[in-house]
Amino acid sequence: MNRRPSLPGAAELFRLTAAAPAPEVSTSEDAPQQRRGTGRTKHTTKITVYVSDEELLALETARLALRGSYGLGVDRGRVVREAIAIVLDDLETLGDASLLVRRLREQ
Repeated sequence: MNRRPSLPGAAELFRLTAAAPAPEVSTSEDAPQQRRGTGRTKHTTKITVYVSDEELLALETARLALRGSYGLGVDRGRVVREAIAIVLDDLETLGDASLLVRRLREQ
């Protein structure tokens, strides 16, 4: 029987827990509020997405580039949530002319 207590690692002890400041919102009534992907919070809903080896490698490469070139230590889930927020904003704003609609029509 191990009597040594289990302690959190340094990454967990020193992670940022304060919420990021809210983005400035334009006073114009026609300016839509921009979506943001959720950060380090407990997520209660899960989906499973299957990706190709190439897509996973590209995602991991992007994550490492964010860390190495921009000093942003984020996990793959955070990158995916931000990407989803960006695409949904584009769809909501541009509708038929959005990048998502155009790319899905190409298939």
